[in-house]
Amino acid sequence: MNSKSRAFLLAGVIGAMLAASGSVHAADPDFAAIRAQIAKQHDRAVQRLQEWIRRPAIAAENRGFPEGADHLAKLLQEVGFQQVKRVETDGKPGVFATLDAGAPKTVGLYFMYDVKQFDPKEWSSPPLDAALVDRPGMGKVLVGRGAVNQKGPESAFLAALDAIRAAGQKLPVNLVLVAEGEEEIGSPHIGQIVSRPEVQAALSRCVSLFMPHATQDSDGTVTVNLGAKGIIECELVSSGLGWGRGPARDIHSSFKAMVDSPAWHLIKALNTLVSADGNAPAIAGFADKVRPLSAEEKAMIAAAARRRGEASYKALLGVNRWIDDLPFLQALERLESQPTVNIEGLVGGYTGPGGKTILPHQAVAKLDLRLVPDMTAKEALAALKAHLAKNGFGDIEVNMTGGYDPTSTAANTPLIQAQVAVLKRSGIEPLLWPRLAGSWPGYAFTAAPLNLAAGHFGLGHGAGQHAPNEYFLIESTNPKLQGYDGATMSYVDYLFELAK
Repeated sequence: MNSKSRAFLLAGVIGAMLAASGSVHAADPDFAAIRAQIAKQHDRAVQRLQEWIRRPAIAAENRGFPEGADHLAKLLQEVGFQQVKRVETDGKPGVFATLDAGAPKTVGLYFMYDVKQFDPKEWSSPPLDAALVDRPGMGKVLVGRGAVNQKGPESAFLAALDAIRAAGQKLPVNLVLVAEGEEEIGSPHIGQIVSRPEVQAALSRCVSLFMPHATQDSDGTVTVNLGAKGIIECELVSSGLGWGRGPARDIHSSFKAMVDSPAWHLIKALNTLVSADGNAPAIAGFADKVRPLSAEEKAMIAAAARRRGEASYKALLGVNRWIDDLPFLQALERLESQPTVNIEGLVGGYTGPGGKTILPHQAVAKLDLRLVPDMTAKEALAALKAHLAKNGFGDIEVNMTGGYDPTSTAANTPLIQAQVAVLKRSGIEPLLWPRLAGSWPGYAFTAAPLNLAAGHFGLGHGAGQHAPNEYFLIESTNPKLQGYDGATMSYVDYLFELAK
């Protein structure tokens, strides 16, 4: 073989290797053209978000189904997903979609299309108007239920796909998307979506999975979360019929002199679940498997404590003191390391204007129990039921409405390293954080058999999740914060980084 033939053969071999590695597919994207398309499509993308917010799906109120799933399916088809399917469950439907770009790598996506309940009287701008309003020191924000949790970030991701395609660029990775409409009630049927054979097969081809998220705090700080706490959401029901004591229906309160109270019975039961100050779980066996913070996790928390201002943190939460008057560092360590037993709400008897002298026949407590590694939702629920029975409250009905295990992803995984690389290129030194104190059903992807690295990513800022006046930043006047277009471009950067 002559030298020219050897050179030709070598070039062919190298070309094949590059193609196999994805270097040819993802080489030299025209980012300028993509940015230009993002700017050009800005108004349309924001209108897409506004229209989406005006179509709420609220699982707790059985509102907006199956229309919420169908609307998301339509949005996915519009930005290039070739296969989009509504997935029926025993609860609200999910959505499964795939986008084959002919790329060597496939990345998973988790979306939620449901939102929390709201009381319009508490909002300065109607929660379904999706109004654009000026926020001093920040810029123009979109106010509406679901604006930041999670329709704002998710719509910005869809805008990124739209812009890549409009710029004539090839998407650098294939996509597999799983969406649900029950995240806000504890994802009770996410397993029915993910376990379907065609969904499992598609997810098994993924190298990792992420959820679009607005990660910038109001000062521009970005936190890269390496996991999330798990959760159990449940109702404890104390009733005269179930207890065998107290009334079978509401009766006049004068009879309290001779009739037991299911409401007081519930309160006594709740008192056994926590320490005297209400701050430490006292459920027998509940926290037996709690994994202590590692030295690496403690170092992450210490670094965050140095960069985050305690005063601004307290102002954000509207609190003056931490539990036990702990110093800031110890309070953050507690946030990351401790499971919790929280009362979301208490319902019983008459709660309207004035008084109504009744002895209620039933009282209900809505609880959430946050879980840390290595706890499981199944074992925590069993511990709760056993504890009530052992302490004389076995008659109290425990209804788990949703929940799942905690998740963890190592800092050295390509998913996380790609996030860090994109952020540093943007001039941001991110904080690594052991886990979200909140929860999302990442366990469905990080646990066997998929065992995927999973996390959250996206520039942009918003706040007010689960609260009145929820917002997402659209046009930023703060140089430390990205508006809608900047958030959109961050997803473009991230997809190309994941393809490397």
